[in-house]
Amino acid sequence: MGWGVAAALLANAFYSAGFVLQKRALSGMPAVSVREPARLLRLVLGSPLWIGGALALAAGFAAQLVVYRTLPIAAAQGVFVSGLVLLLLLSSRLLGERISGGERFAIGAVLAALVMVVLSLSPGADTVGAGAPAPLVLLVCVPSLAAGLWLYAAAERRARRPHRKLTTGVEYGVALGLLYGVSSLAIKGVSGLTAGLPARPGAVLLGVLGSPYPYLLLFTGVFGLIFSQAALQRFRVSLIVPVCTTVASVFTAVLGTFAFGETLPGDPVRLALRVAGTVLAVSVLLAMPKHDPPERPEATDPTGPPSPTNSAEELTAHEPR
Repeated sequence: MGWGVAAALLANAFYSAGFVLQKRALSGMPAVSVREPARLLRLVLGSPLWIGGALALAAGFAAQLVVYRTLPIAAAQGVFVSGLVLLLLLSSRLLGERISGGERFAIGAVLAALVMVVLSLSPGADTVGAGAPAPLVLLVCVPSLAAGLWLYAAAERRARRPHRKLTTGVEYGVALGLLYGVSSLAIKGVSGLTAGLPARPGAVLLGVLGSPYPYLLLFTGVFGLIFSQAALQRFRVSLIVPVCTTVASVFTAVLGTFAFGETLPGDPVRLALRVAGTVLAVSVLLAMPKHDPPERPEATDPTGPPSPTNSAEELTAHEPR
């Protein structure tokens, strides 16, 4: 299981670097909108910096496949949440985003949660699920996708209302977390089906195509790409991604453990460590501030590119009609 923890930490590094690179690229672009997906894709695909971020995210996806072959779902999510620490540090150093007192507390909470989850692992006792019934997967994923799409659309409608209080975009992070939670379950499913890839590539390919997983990945990939880029440009990466990661991790740990038939540790001490680590990870989401403090008038340049703390209302006003 040590290789699984190492792969998870590597995935964290790739994901953090990818999101920061994409945020930096988006900050220099005209305002993008989910209502104009073709224009959004044309802008991002024309940016070498954004493409570099996309390649880093793809490398994180590949590392995640290794993780799900070697670690139980609940344990893997505890390690993935540790990536929030690196993300906050990179966003502060490379993007100039300010880390609040609550976010500093979140860093310490995540580190403690990581230690608890790693200590709860036992190579001889933990089981790693290899598959789940397709109807059960769809029963879990389809309502979650609908909820994520509805929540994102509701946040967009509220953002266009005049005189709305400045928001940090937590609602967007929760909506994206539901989409990426479904994506994480699909990655788990693909990792189980590709276990025999070197010996039986044809049978493995047919098995993957006959499952719901590649189609869930396609759906979440398309909508996640469009929605996440619009949200990343509007709000701080140091808040959107932690909220998204926490929601996706809790979603995957709870529903994935159930769907793939994995069991929690039988030893009371290890069970307590894993549950406490998960609860502590949830506290990261609860500690996040829901609104940004008002900006000083002189700190806002209406002619410049969107700043990391621009609200959805400000950017909506700049969107093409």
